[in-house]
Amino acid sequence: MTKALQGVRVLDMTHVQSGPSATQLLGWLGADVVKVEAPTGDITRKQLRDLPDVDSLYFTMLNCNKRSITLNTKSARGKEILTELIARSDVLVENFGPGAVDRMGFTWERIQEINPQIVYASIKGFGDGPYTNFKAYEVVAQAMGGSMSTTGFEDGPPLATGAQIGDSGTGIHAVAGILAALLQRTTTGRGQRVNVAMQHAVLNLCRVKLRDQQRLEHGPLAEYPNEDFGADVPRSGNASGGGQPGWAVKCAPGGPNDYVYVIVQPPGWAPIAGLIGRPELVADPDWATPESRLPKLGKMFQLIEEWTSTLPKLRVLEELNAHGIPCGPILSTKEIIEDESLIANEMIVRVEHPERGAFTTVGSPLKLSDSPVEITTSPLLGQHNEQVYIAELGLGHEELALLKSTGVI
Repeated sequence: MTKALQGVRVLDMTHVQSGPSATQLLGWLGADVVKVEAPTGDITRKQLRDLPDVDSLYFTMLNCNKRSITLNTKSARGKEILTELIARSDVLVENFGPGAVDRMGFTWERIQEINPQIVYASIKGFGDGPYTNFKAYEVVAQAMGGSMSTTGFEDGPPLATGAQIGDSGTGIHAVAGILAALLQRTTTGRGQRVNVAMQHAVLNLCRVKLRDQQRLEHGPLAEYPNEDFGADVPRSGNASGGGQPGWAVKCAPGGPNDYVYVIVQPPGWAPIAGLIGRPELVADPDWATPESRLPKLGKMFQLIEEWTSTLPKLRVLEELNAHGIPCGPILSTKEIIEDESLIANEMIVRVEHPERGAFTTVGSPLKLSDSPVEITTSPLLGQHNEQVYIAELGLGHEELALLKSTGVI
């Protein structure tokens, strides 16, 4: 069966997480992703190792479904080879520091000369302006994109989220831009630049907080559990942030992840009141309507927690779902990696690696009926040098050996 992006060649000049997460998605969709690494390799091959002298999980989990070649793009011959690679590619993706690719001699204008049809995607920390040359990392993007100021509890410091919205979240935005550019190329015949900034991607994911910032100009936010409101949207703990109140309530036996997140919709109040043993609250005017419950959200979830704290979270999940009440147990990383449903849906997959043995990784969340995804292992450093340089670019074996001995590859 063909794949959605079959025949699309991606030149992957990315490293660490934001870029590799994007190119891995393209590989899952069927693109031929050729990862161009310095002869020393992507830095994450050696970072956070759990086993000595093999590629780290940090690298393997972000670089499946790719081929790897090595190339010193600072050398004259390396620049010539990169020029040929650009000419043969449909997409170029990079996440170097601002201006790094230009300084290699490959400005957008030069890249267009080499290949007018190429889609050239860049991931940076920030857009044009005073922050352009600042260094950006995952939590820096969260800090400057609106996430941290609105995450945590009112009386505590701003918090980072465990979800990598700065890196992998930006990678997903980059993929959307790349696919749109490839689609537009079918009508224009031209490639184009795609620029995505980490700060901008995080901001896009925080749009509901900007919604609430504007609502705050007209009075307190009733669905927030906070008592006092200043000029900014406050941190509101585990409040849902939407139109229906929600909270994480404790379950038995009281471990760090023994919680269920419960959302109380208007139709759900009567069955909840019955489950917690307080059916009289359904008709009580102080509790009967969503408006009457808003000032008492803390007390409402306290009553619910008195019930949930006597039951394990999966039992609470069963009881609430029997009544159509939106809820979700807090699943630990260990529970997720062992979850039978996620395994069956190929969201948790085992992949064989030639040096480290089998490792577990996250599968593709994109499920296309005509383009199934098979997760293949990440490449060894330079594993595909001969395949790309000899079989595809037409270099000879002697030249390949010379390129290696002189540090070009």
